Amino acid sequence: MNRYFRELSVAAALALLLALLAVFAPHFYQPQPLLSRLTAQMPTLVLTLGMTMVMLTRQIDISVGSQFGLCAVVAGLVSAGGHSLALSLAAALGAGALMGAINGWLVAWMGLPSIVVSLATMVTWAEALRLFQQGKFINLPAGVQWFGLSQTAGQVALILLGLSLLAGLAFLLKNRAGGRHLYAVGSDSEAARLSGIHPQKVTFGVFVAMGLLVGVAAVFNLVQSPQVDPKCGTGLELKAVAAAVVGGVAVNGGRGNVWGAFVGLLLLATINPALTFLHVEAYWEKAIQGLVILLAVVADGLRSKRQSP
Repeated sequence: MNRYFRELSVAAALALLLALLAVFAPHFYQPQPLLSRLTAQMPTLVLTLGMTMVMLTRQIDISVGSQFGLCAVVAGLVSAGGHSLALSLAAALGAGALMGAINGWLVAWMGLPSIVVSLATMVTWAEALRLFQQGKFINLPAGVQWFGLSQTAGQVALILLGLSLLAGLAFLLKNRAGGRHLYAVGSDSEAARLSGIHPQKVTFGVFVAMGLLVGVAAVFNLVQSPQVDPKCGTGLELKAVAAAVVGGVAVNGGRGNVWGAFVGLLLLATINPALTFLHVEAYWEKAIQGLVILLAVVADGLRSKRQSP
């Protein structure tokens, strides 16, 4: 129980908020708006899954918002050219993997701090996108939106795909050697090396995986709108980091899981609509979210102090 205290605490906070909404704002649970709100979080969920893996290895990637915008534009241009959604996905995956590989090479093999590397690439990709697209939206063919299904069917399909990725990654992290390697490298990279793990390869692989998930997230965003906004990735890196931290992923690596990050995302994503339904001024949203994140970081610090000799 103590091992999952953080995750259970966040789940309890989310349950309390949902209970308050059930009592004081039952309209929050109207099926179609609730489905739309959950669907809108699927791209961020996929980014959060990748960010969780990166943070488990004691790294950070704040360039994912810029990567997301680039992948979305690449996929949008492919779709607008009359190609299939599968080819658009392949193009987004390729672009994401390439950008992730650049980050991974600089961090793992050059030994540069991930915060510095990802800050530099964040600006580089954002400026490259600005110069290339100049803020122009990309109009998509009619068959792209909601995978060519009805809106409700497309939303359900998108949610099921997102939850499948969540469950699959949770299984891999818990039951496969590659997943355990992430925790080992994040806890103590030297001890991991002495036990036969190659920390550089693990770190490089994590950044490539992050890039691939960015490509998936971009396509998840693509199918929800008839147009691609080149600025669609703005701020997503902060949402992904915040969700992971609130959900119990340690900022110093080696601890956390994707289920906790998912609950953290749901909690943060529920605050804004909850304030609206509870008739609270919307400007409290950022303050409350900031307080939740601060409490999570403080809890991490206190836990680290208790565990230190």
